[in-house]
Formats: sequence, structure tokens, C-alpha cells
Amino acid sequence: MRKNGEQMNNSLPTLALRGVQVWQGLLDRPDQEAIVRDIRAIVAAAPLFSPMTPYGKPMSVQMTSAGRFGWVSDRSSYRYSETHPSGVAWPPIPKSILDIWGKVSGSDRVPECCLINLYRDTAKMGMHQDRDEAEFAEPVVSVSLGDEGLFRIGNLTRGGKTESLWLKSGDVVVMGGDARLVYHGIDKTRVGSSSLLNGGGRINLTMRVVT
Repeated sequence: MRKNGEQMNNSLPTLALRGVQVWQGLLDRPDQEAIVRDIRAIVAAAPLFSPMTPYGKPMSVQMTSAGRFGWVSDRSSYRYSETHPSGVAWPPIPKSILDIWGKVSGSDRVPECCLINLYRDTAKMGMHQDRDEAEFAEPVVSVSLGDEGLFRIGNLTRGGKTESLWLKSGDVVVMGGDARLVYHGIDKTRVGSSSLLNGGGRINLTMRVVT
């Protein structure tokens, strides 16, 4: 990753779709490996779990979080929580991840949640909006690690035409401004397209300001 913050702030994303900014290949392999090591420490403190949707159907991804808040789901609701389902507090967001936010978000605030989703095999994420936060003026910053994921970008309302793009390991996405509330999802992953993660799979990190 480029280390000069001023240079990054003056540069442009390599791609923009419907206002969603995509920095392709922002993180080099050593950067990615360092972040994966930090994620292992997070998972040791706050283990991955398989959330249940309020509709009674288990999600295909496993997840955990870091920061003041984590995201949880069960039969009662989707919501932010200050504790892991086990009752322990979420671990802090590592500097290696916070540095990405500082490079690309354009925000003066610090993210209060880093959601960690693990995709393996046929795991996917349906089209949704990130709208459980109190402040939509703050962006959502997403980091892809491991296998490629087919990212679908929709509209501010359900339905209509969509566009898709394969996100590779090291790509960083920013949804902010007019694109902050676009519908988006992951249709599938390209299994075996990366050797970054032991056992394969794709990790997606999303940083958000919650309050």
C-alpha cells in the first residue's frame, strides 16, 4: 500500500461504478498478509460465528467484528452490539486496517466497527443497503482479501439494472456521498483464485462509523 497519505488523498480511485469508488490492487501481498495476521488475533478473541437471520434462515457467511461495535443478527433483529454473542467485548480495530480508512475514506472520524465476513464454498451475500448507522454522511470502506468475489452494485431502491465487478484480493471499495446507500451484494466467489488464506476462501472487511 502506498505509504504517503497526502499522495493517496490527491489520487483518484482506479475505477468508479455508480458513484462507488474502487481502488484496484491498493494492498500489495505483504500488506494483505499483515492484515490477515491481525484478523487471526481478532478471531482468537472474538470467534467467527454463523448468524441467524430474523427470518429463521442461517446466513451462508461466517462473521465477527472489531471496534466499539460489532454487527449481529438473530431471530429478533439485525443490529449493532457492543458485545460478541459470547458476551465478550469486541477487540480493537488493528492499525493495519485503520490505516486503510485513513488513506481512502476522506473522513475526520474513526470507524467504530470493522465487520469481518468469511466466504467459503458457495457463501454469498444478498443485495442490501448499509443503513443501520446513525450518520449516512460517513462512508463505508470495504477491503477484499483472498478469493475473488463478484460484487453487484444496484440502485438506491430495490430492482432495476445492476452492474457487477470481480473484486480481487487487495482491492478496496468506498461507498460514500450519493452512493452511500446503494444496494449491493456478493453473488459468488471464485474458489481457489487466491492462495492468501489457509484453507481458501474470501474475507471482506467493512469499516463504518456507527453513531
